[in-house]
Amino acid sequence: MKTRIPELRRRNGITQEELARSVGVSRQTIISIENGRYTASLVLAWKIARYFGLSIEEVFDFSSVEE
Repeated sequence: MKTRIPELRRRNGITQEELARSVGVSRQTIISIENGRYTASLVLAWKIARYFGLSIEEVFDFSSVEE
C-alpha cells in the first residue's frame, strides 16, 4: 500500500522517530509502512492520519488494494 507519510513528514519537519513516538509504535514500524512492507492496522492508520490532521484516505492510497 502506498502512503504519503514520507512527504507529510518532510513537509512538517518530523522525523520517523518523532512520528513513531507520537503514535505509539517503533521507528521500524514507520519505516516498514513507508516502504510498503507493512500495512498499518486501522487504529494505527487513524492515529497517523489524525497526527497530520488528515483523513486516512488522504494519507494512505487504497487504489492498489484488492477487494
